[in-house]
Amino acid sequence: MVTIKEIKSTIAVSIAAAFGFIIALIWKDIIVGLMNMAGLNVNDFSQASDPAIAAIIAVISALVITVVSVLGIVYISKWGGVGQK
Repeated sequence: MVTIKEIKSTIAVSIAAAFGFIIALIWKDIIVGLMNMAGLNVNDFSQASDPAIAAIIAVISALVITVVSVLGIVYISKWGGVGQK
C-alpha cells in the first residue's frame, strides 16, 4: 500500500529534479552566449546591441534563478520528507 509520505517524497524528488533542469538550461544559455562573444559562434547571443551588458544581465539572471531554484529544492525536499528517516 502506498502511503501519503511516499507520494509526497516522490513528488518532492520530481519537483527538485525539475528545478535542477531549469538551472541547467539557464546556465547552458549563458555559457553558449559567452562562447559566441568569444568568437566561437555557437548561437546568436552576441547579436545584442551591447554584448557585454547582455552577458552581465544574463549571468545575474542565472544566479538569481539558481538561488531561487535551490531554495525551492530545499523547501520541497523538506515538505516531501526526502532524506529523512
